[in-house]
Amino acid sequence: MVLNEINAAKQYLPIVTQKAEVTGDASHKSESFTDTLKEFISDVNTMQKDSAEQTERFIKGEPVDLHDVMITAEKAKTTFQLLMELRNKGLDLYHEVNRMQV
Repeated sequence: MVLNEINAAKQYLPIVTQKAEVTGDASHKSESFTDTLKEFISDVNTMQKDSAEQTERFIKGEPVDLHDVMITAEKAKTTFQLLMELRNKGLDLYHEVNRMQV
């Protein structure tokens, strides 16, 4: 663990930030939650398209290994299920906040 000995209050920052401070790397940008979520949704979409493309190539009879088709399909399915669980948890959180009394 990299510690900033000069400013002890910064020792609890994430490791990436600590390393950037030590090396002087100022190119590390802070991503917001929405940026991370958009990137994840984009990745899920890309995996879904790759899976559909692999499946279509297999159905057409092009030289594609069956195990590659199954692996891409399972990856796409798993990431989509994770995205749906995140959505469900977000909706549960929203409903819980709406039920709070101020």
